[in-house]
Amino acid sequence: MKYFLLKQLVEYLVENTQNIKLIKRIDNNTIIIEFNNRNIIYFDMSKGSSTVFKSQKVLNSKKDFNAPFDVALQKRLYNSKIEKIELYNDDKIINIHVNSSSSYKKLTTILQLEFTGKHTNIVILDENRIIIEALRHVDEFSSSRVVKVGIKLDEIPKQSYIPKMEVVENIEKYLYQIYEEKESKNLENLKKQKISQIKKKIKKLEKTISSLAKKEELEEESNSLYEKANLILANLHNIKAYQKSFTTFDYKGEEVEISLEESASPSRYSNDLFKKAKKAKQKAQYISLEKDNLDEKLEFLYRMVNSLENAKDIEECEFLYPKKEKNQKRTKKAQPYESFFFEGYKIMLGTSERENIFLLKNSKASDFWFHLKDRPSSHVFVQNTKKTIPDSVIEQAAVICAKFSVDFPGDYEVDFTQRRNVKIQSGANVLYNPYTTIGIKI
Repeated sequence: MKYFLLKQLVEYLVENTQNIKLIKRIDNNTIIIEFNNRNIIYFDMSKGSSTVFKSQKVLNSKKDFNAPFDVALQKRLYNSKIEKIELYNDDKIINIHVNSSSSYKKLTTILQLEFTGKHTNIVILDENRIIIEALRHVDEFSSSRVVKVGIKLDEIPKQSYIPKMEVVENIEKYLYQIYEEKESKNLENLKKQKISQIKKKIKKLEKTISSLAKKEELEEESNSLYEKANLILANLHNIKAYQKSFTTFDYKGEEVEISLEESASPSRYSNDLFKKAKKAKQKAQYISLEKDNLDEKLEFLYRMVNSLENAKDIEECEFLYPKKEKNQKRTKKAQPYESFFFEGYKIMLGTSERENIFLLKNSKASDFWFHLKDRPSSHVFVQNTKKTIPDSVIEQAAVICAKFSVDFPGDYEVDFTQRRNVKIQSGANVLYNPYTTIGIKI
C-alpha cells in the first residue's frame, strides 16, 4: 500500500477511533478490527499485495483461527482503549498503542502493521517493543531481520527515496472502493477458473456425443447380420466342414458370397451372428435415449456457464460450482442428479428426464418440490423433515429451478409444494395440488 494512503489512513484513525471493540483473523493474512461505533476496517497483510479496505457487508471468517498469534490478538487487544496511533518511523508502518485492563494489571500493547514489501507482517509488541507474537515468524536463516517471540524487534531498513504524495478527498470512501475493485478482480478470476473447468467437461461430453453410433447405421448393421445368419442356416446342408465361404442368393435374388468363421461350425457361427444382430438392434433402440440424456447434460453445463458469467459475487460462484477439497478422492457420482447446499439444506436438481424421474421416485413426502409454472422445466427438490422451510431457501431453490430451465433472464413464476402433494402421471409428468407460487427474477 502506498505511503500517502497510509498517512491519510492514520490521520483518519486518529480522528475517528478511540477504542478497539473486536479484533480477529478472518483469513490467513487478513484481520478485522472493529473500532468504536461499528467502524470496521480490514487489514490484508498478504506479501506483495497488502492493503486496507472497508466493506458494506461484514465479511465472515473462512475458518476458526486458534494459533498463538490469534490468542495474543484477543488477549492483548480485544476491547482495549487506544492511546496513540502513528505512522512509525515515518515509514509504511502503522503503530496502534492500546491499553487493556486485565484482572491482574494494566497491559500496554503495540499492534505494528508493516506494509513493507518483503517484511510485510503483523507484530504484537509490549511497551518495550519486545515481540509477544507475530503473524509471520522469521528466523536468522531466512532474513537478517529476525522476528521471534521474546526478542526486541529490529527496525526495518528505511528506504532512501522520497515517496510521491497525493491527496485522496475522502479516505473512507476510497477504502470502500479498494474492496470493490479487489472483489471485482477476484470475481472475474474465479469465474474464468470455474468456466474453464466446465468448458473442459463440455468438450469431453461433445466428443462423446459425436462418437455415438447413428441409429440408422446400427439398424442397418443388425439387418445385415440377421440376413447373413439366416442365409447360413438355410444353406447348412450344402456347407462342407472345410469351407471358408460359400456362394448363395440373398433375399433380393442377387448372388452373394458369405464368409465363414474358421474357428466355429456354421451353425454355431450363425447363432453368434444372431446374438450380435440382436445386440445391435437393442443398441439402436436405446441410442436415441442415451443421446437425449447426454444432450440434456450438455445443456445443463452450458446453463451453468451462463449462470457463472452472470454471478454477482464470489459466494454465488462458490454456491453454483463449489471447489473440491484438496484431499477429496475421485469417486463416481453417487447419485444421478446435481446437488447444491444452502443454509444447511440440500437442494437437488434434475437435469434430464431420467434424473427428474429418479428424484420423483426417491424423494420423501416431506421434501419440497419446485417447478416452473405452466411450462416445461427441471424438477428441484429440497430435502426437508419439517412442515416448512425458510423463505430464503424457497427463493434459492426457485432461482435454481428457473436458471437451469430457461435460456433468457427475466421474471418467472415457480410453483412449489411438498412431495406428498405431487402425483406422478407418466415419466416425469405430474399433477400437484395444493401449491404456492413464488415470483423470482434471474
